[in-house]
Amino acid sequence: MSADFDGWPRAAFDVLLQLEGEPSAEVRRQCRRDRERLVRQPMIGLLNAVADADPEYEDFAVWGYGEVLLHAWQRQNSIVRLARNVELGVRFDLDGLTVVLAWWYAPSAQIERYRTAVGDEGSGRRLVAIVRELEREDFVISGDLLKRPLRGYPADHPRAQLLRHKSVIASRPLGCDDWIHTPAAADHVLAAFTQLRPLARWLVKNVAGV
Repeated sequence: MSADFDGWPRAAFDVLLQLEGEPSAEVRRQCRRDRERLVRQPMIGLLNAVADADPEYEDFAVWGYGEVLLHAWQRQNSIVRLARNVELGVRFDLDGLTVVLAWWYAPSAQIERYRTAVGDEGSGRRLVAIVRELEREDFVISGDLLKRPLRGYPADHPRAQLLRHKSVIASRPLGCDDWIHTPAAADHVLAAFTQLRPLARWLVKNVAGV
């Protein structure tokens, strides 16, 4: 693991507590430097450590202070790009770390490829096996769903639920134990990425395209 990553200092949680809810512009200004140093920079260090361990995860981005979505000042988000619309994500907040794999915001061509792959006996059954294994490992499978069964397939299709997906998200909180303050946090993220790899590769192969 990278020698530049030592985990998140305990003071990082103090900064996030100050930024809970809708902090004023003055509070955001006062916290800006501490948030960069104590919250964002450790995320960069973590993802560099993960990329050092596996070059597959080298293409990452860590949101800056001015890029925070929905005024979520107390969350530090990052992504690892695997293919078009297929990303791994890591979030740090007051609950600790959460890891996500997402295929989302997909164009219609990708959605059609996804449905074809789910309907196919070989690739469809493989996806079912992957999803069941992730659920056994405490990942939550979610995503945008059609309100009704997909037209053109029988309502009792063995993969009817998967066919309704317009996006696929697998997520799991890793927690906030003492390891989050140490380099071992990168090991926990890397282990979760490894568990997500079968689904990531299925999506890249069957859905992402070129």
